[in-house]
Amino acid sequence: MRVDEHTTTIDESPVFYRSASASDPPPLYLHGVPTSSEDWIPFLERTGGLAPDLIGFGRSGKGGHLDYSPQGLTDFVERFLDESGVERVKLVGQGWGAAVGLLLAARRPERVERLVLIDAVPLLEGFRWPRTVRLLRRPLIGELAMGSIPRSLLARHLRRGSVRQDAWSEAKIGNVWEQFDQGTQRALLRLHRAADEARLAELGAGLGSLQMSALILWGECDPWFAPELAHAYGEHLPHATVRRIPDAGHWPWLDQPDVIDLVADFLG
Repeated sequence: MRVDEHTTTIDESPVFYRSASASDPPPLYLHGVPTSSEDWIPFLERTGGLAPDLIGFGRSGKGGHLDYSPQGLTDFVERFLDESGVERVKLVGQGWGAAVGLLLAARRPERVERLVLIDAVPLLEGFRWPRTVRLLRRPLIGELAMGSIPRSLLARHLRRGSVRQDAWSEAKIGNVWEQFDQGTQRALLRLHRAADEARLAELGAGLGSLQMSALILWGECDPWFAPELAHAYGEHLPHATVRRIPDAGHWPWLDQPDVIDLVADFLG
């Protein structure tokens, strides 16, 4: 299936997104950080749907006036759906995109028919950020650390998140690096500083009210989010199925491409 590229404007800021023909309601794919909608190209080729670059990432706007908090990103996704004329979606999210998808589902459950969470940022009691994120959350130290990241360190970080040595090609890393500018670095800092552990748990307090079917997929070798978190999410979401993916990391489909089949089958 052909995947098309588009640019629109929301709140006077450019928004880049990818799309492919889909039945109604279409899948909506929300990427994690520090990547972009490029993550979802193989999914779009299989299922169709929409995949925006979240504000602050990829080729979307990165202005200092934008709201990069979890709620701000949720506002953006809702406005993107309004701008696209889409009332209802089957939502698929990874990392921060999954957390934003959950917030949208809790805010507007009538707009989300079903939900796929892939190695989601934990909106759960008891979670503690990895040391790297705790460092970035510290004023000044975070700016210095973020601004001094070389391409080699970004590549090491991305590859650490996968099991297969060939999961991140030089070309794929190059695309992320090209978009890892000051705007994306600012968005990363603001996003994580708006979400300490207590705030994450507060944002997830209403998950038990979600009634849509959910599929929770988790790479068992995710170096940042332990696979036990998948079951914690499963206990909070009333209609969830949990699948842990062996020999897979933070982006499990890069290690195990049949994850794309699992998502496509669940979306129907």
